[in-house]
Amino acid sequence: MIIAIVNIKLPQPMDVAAATAAFDQTAPKYLGKPGLVRKHYFVTEAGDRAGGIYLWKTKADAEACYNAEWRATVTAKYGNPPEVVYVENPVIVDNVAGRIERA
Repeated sequence: MIIAIVNIKLPQPMDVAAATAAFDQTAPKYLGKPGLVRKHYFVTEAGDRAGGIYLWKTKADAEACYNAEWRATVTAKYGNPPEVVYVENPVIVDNVAGRIERA
């Protein structure tokens, strides 16, 4: 598993209600996305940054999503280009299932 953290600096602060409305527009595009396990959208408390935390089966799956078209769409929607950081996810604490897993 790989985690991708997509971070976008917003040109103007966005509150949670506005962020939710924006995210509701794009969320359906990620249903059934090959290799995507889960996506968590976020907006900072200050409203100055937004983005997503994605759990992917492989880095190749993530990179296939974050292509030039995706970057252009995100930039047009939010006013700045996205920054993508990949992190390894070797251990998972799952409190819903009550277990600790190794990726």
